[in-house]
Amino acid sequence: MANNIVAIVGRPNVGKSTLFNRLVGMRQAIVDEISGVTRDRIYGKSDWNGKEFSVIDTGGYAVNTNDVFEEEIRKQALLAIDEADVILFMTDVTTGVTDFDMEIAGILRRSKKKIFLITNKVDNGDRLYDAHQFYSLGLGDPWSISSMSGSGTGDLLDAVVTGMSAEDAVIEEEDNISRIAVVGKPNVGKSSLTNALLGEDRNIVTNIPGTTRDSISTRYNKFGFDFYLVDTAGMRKKGKVTEDLEFYSVMRSIRAIEMSDVCILMTDATIGVEAQDMSILNLILKNKKGCVIVVNKWDLVEKDQNTMKRYREQIEKRTAPFTDVPIIFTSVLNKQRIFDTLQVAIRVAENRKRRIPTSKLNDKMLPEIENYPPPSVKGKYIKIKYISQLPTPTPIFAFFCNLPQYIKEPYKRYLENKLRKHFDLHGCPVQIVFRQK
Repeated sequence: MANNIVAIVGRPNVGKSTLFNRLVGMRQAIVDEISGVTRDRIYGKSDWNGKEFSVIDTGGYAVNTNDVFEEEIRKQALLAIDEADVILFMTDVTTGVTDFDMEIAGILRRSKKKIFLITNKVDNGDRLYDAHQFYSLGLGDPWSISSMSGSGTGDLLDAVVTGMSAEDAVIEEEDNISRIAVVGKPNVGKSSLTNALLGEDRNIVTNIPGTTRDSISTRYNKFGFDFYLVDTAGMRKKGKVTEDLEFYSVMRSIRAIEMSDVCILMTDATIGVEAQDMSILNLILKNKKGCVIVVNKWDLVEKDQNTMKRYREQIEKRTAPFTDVPIIFTSVLNKQRIFDTLQVAIRVAENRKRRIPTSKLNDKMLPEIENYPPPSVKGKYIKIKYISQLPTPTPIFAFFCNLPQYIKEPYKRYLENKLRKHFDLHGCPVQIVFRQK
């Protein structure tokens, strides 16, 4: 993790995610009046006066609770405090000092980190006077702000970046680093896979569907790999999405697919490939992203010597005509074949970026076209002269011919199959266009 890390901590519903969104300049974290919306640590980038820094949004810290989420949220908040160089401790001026605030303040005083005590929701002069009661927390002068309107945030940021060096600024996401998104229905093991790959409990995992709400991006840089791994919320059918929060979570997941290079589509081996899995796959293909299908919970399936073969054939039948997609059978719980998933996803990302020289394309494809030319239409013969790959982020091949309007879909599929036969495009959607020559 880069230097200059700022963590926003506090009890639930004091406005942490609102401030986070203001600092990163986009609605990256979900904001709602319901407390406990943010569950995992969410990372973003911000800059102020030429100083760049990472920002961590955390879930609301709660104590003395039996709620499974609040216990995990507390762990995530403590991890964020441990990672950060600067801590923004947010309180709510409208409720005053609470027992939770006192508890968090005690933890922060022991942390030996640079701490800014923030009283949020100071929207008028009267509330400014109410902020003085927060001196009782023993963390120095409170900074009175309104994260909703932005009032007071400029002075706060001036103080936060003091002492930060430009050399330690967080590294921008480089264009050549792949983004791999883990997507699928709720409760298929997406966060468990992410945690297993990262080697830490980066995301909260429970057996309750819908645990992950935000899309969470983490830089993976070990074992010779370097990419961004994005965990996403489970995507259910529209008719089953009843909460506003879940609607926004699904929208974040869709945006994560749109911004990724490769998607790891996770399915549940005990359920099989359902219509919703196919909807997510179609969304991946529509956005021209690389794809790896991971069949999780394989340890729970009763097997014989042909079980895997039959399962693979069933999936390929459902995904046709796009059958050139890697299918990996895993058990994330037992860490079975999870690094195979990683290696295949990286290979698909490389295939998606592959540039095939025009000479090699023509050497391989023109004999295939000569052996099986396009069918004639209305007595007119179609002649394909040469092929070239277009300079686009995804594989698009242009076939230059005399009558492009007469080439039909079956022949286009024939050409795609021959391209896949001669060149490694495994896991990547391929576009073929015909141009007038």
